[in-house]
Amino acid sequence: DAVETQEHFKSRWRSIWIMYLTMFLSSVGFSIVIMSVWPYLQKIDPTADASFLGWIIASYSIGQMVASPLFGLWSNYRPRREPLVISTAISVAANCLYAYVHVPHSHNKYYMLTARALVGFGAGNVAVVRSYIAGATSLTERTSAMANTSACQAVGFILGPVFQTCFTLIGEEGVTWKFLCLQLNMYTAPVLFGALLGVINIILIFAIFREHRVDDMGRQYKSINSDGEGSDVLDQNTEGSIDHVAVVALNVLFFVILFVFAVFETIATPLTMDMYSWTRKEAVFYNGIILSVIGIESVIVFMVVKTLSKKTGERAILHAGLLIVLIGFFILLPWGKKLPNIQWQEIKNNSIPRTAPTEMLMPFWSLQEMQLPSNHTAEPVGCPVTQSWCLNTPMIYLAQYLSSDVLIGLGYPVCNVMSYTLYSKVLGPKPQGVYMGWLTASGSGARILGPVFVSQIYTHLGPRWAFSLICGVVVASLLLLEIVYKRLIAFSVRYGRMQE
Repeated sequence: DAVETQEHFKSRWRSIWIMYLTMFLSSVGFSIVIMSVWPYLQKIDPTADASFLGWIIASYSIGQMVASPLFGLWSNYRPRREPLVISTAISVAANCLYAYVHVPHSHNKYYMLTARALVGFGAGNVAVVRSYIAGATSLTERTSAMANTSACQAVGFILGPVFQTCFTLIGEEGVTWKFLCLQLNMYTAPVLFGALLGVINIILIFAIFREHRVDDMGRQYKSINSDGEGSDVLDQNTEGSIDHVAVVALNVLFFVILFVFAVFETIATPLTMDMYSWTRKEAVFYNGIILSVIGIESVIVFMVVKTLSKKTGERAILHAGLLIVLIGFFILLPWGKKLPNIQWQEIKNNSIPRTAPTEMLMPFWSLQEMQLPSNHTAEPVGCPVTQSWCLNTPMIYLAQYLSSDVLIGLGYPVCNVMSYTLYSKVLGPKPQGVYMGWLTASGSGARILGPVFVSQIYTHLGPRWAFSLICGVVVASLLLLEIVYKRLIAFSVRYGRMQE
């Protein structure tokens, strides 16, 4: 029997490609300002500290965690175009709000917090994307489609800062349009670019996206999303229960994967400003270049890992990816003896903590370096002395930082792709909307706790404690993977309908 017509096949895959684009743009909306949030926050609201930065980064994921189950439920009973368009429109409006957070005379940091939370709320549509792709692909197509979805999301997370890097050429001042009360600079241009991409996405959803549903064999059958009537015609391949132990384990592993990458992206700017005395602009620019290189690395990883998984299986590659991430954070631990430069402005203001004699904590040459001319007006750089660990924690050498970037940039996309692929296989042909919503919520929870965790631990205890705890979390995830290793198999394999 003919599985589907050529016209249906082309329409189905055009719609899937629109979902890939939507997933990519949702990720870009998160990462396009990651490198510049901290310096922009310092500029518009001097009352904000590094701890508040964690809440601003986390607000995106709080919004996404709240919205993803709602949009997922909406998409179960109504045409998916509705939640997709509404959610994208919310993100567009929120990006525009972010571009104006400098306008109010006070409480600017709370306006930024609100804008990022609304961007995250709009990004709750990723649950809709995943459930659509799962239902619009046959069993043989699903692994590749889910891997492509993961790739689009991971590339969006990694390449977002690339756009930010390009916009640093505009500078901190940029251009001001008084009649619009708009400052177009290196901080606002990325979000306005994100809003433009959102508008394009909405147009493409209306113009190209169509509802499609196929069974495991690729045969088209009716979906309630397409016309609001009828019900899905399920076949015998849906019989059997889902292994919920495997589902929960994969949610936990996905949480860890997103957690460590959220820590990695959040800490990059403050860490390099503290360790290498980079200015705000330098930190945004250089970290953007670094992540651009990682983005290229990740694209290569995606191409290799899809081929490699056919020979070794997804579970073994997921295990290897977690090991690589562990090594990356282990390398990032402070190992040397040289202390970071101390921010001169804090010394000038006599705000050195008196918890211990500074002469005992710091070498003489470091004290000499801090004696700057009283008329020095440049932007203060270095490790703020208010972070007491700066006085006794060795600096992280640039070679350590770059090596860690390469390893984490290799391990993260591997883990991301394999966890999505295994998750979709374990769920099988049954409707996956609710489960995909929980997976999205799991990732959102990780992006909430990751930035808050690292900003608090890093600010008060320093990088040694922060990265040691991360290593402990990754080790625990490796143990969990070992425990459930044999259960992470496809639904059809579990019930003997096909061989692994």
